[in-house]
Amino acid sequence: MIEHLWLVSAAIAQASTPPSSGMGSKVFIIELGVLAAVFYFWVLRPQSTQRKRHEEALRAMKKGDEVVTAGGIVGEVIYIKQTVKDGASAPSMDDRITIKSGESRLIIERGRIARVASKTADTESTAS
Repeated sequence: MIEHLWLVSAAIAQASTPPSSGMGSKVFIIELGVLAAVFYFWVLRPQSTQRKRHEEALRAMKKGDEVVTAGGIVGEVIYIKQTVKDGASAPSMDDRITIKSGESRLIIERGRIARVASKTADTESTAS
């Protein structure tokens, strides 16, 4: 019974206040703006910065790095065939990467690599 008293008091308070003209739409627009800002700073911005860092790591990949593909295959980069655009070779997501995984050699696209781990960084961290 006591739990429902606040509902009754809220209904009485709402009935006693006169309806406001136009203020509800302004408050609604402000709330939508705040919601959009929160969505941008908590979802979109971190996602775009993570995507940029991932692309930078893919472009900086070199022979000897350990990679994990999107399919879960772990291997070591043994050859990178860069595409040539306008007479100059530049790393793109369509480059062909040859990796060695176990006794197999696979050719994959640079854009299909999920994670890059440098072997030099791995050996330095284990040596410490």
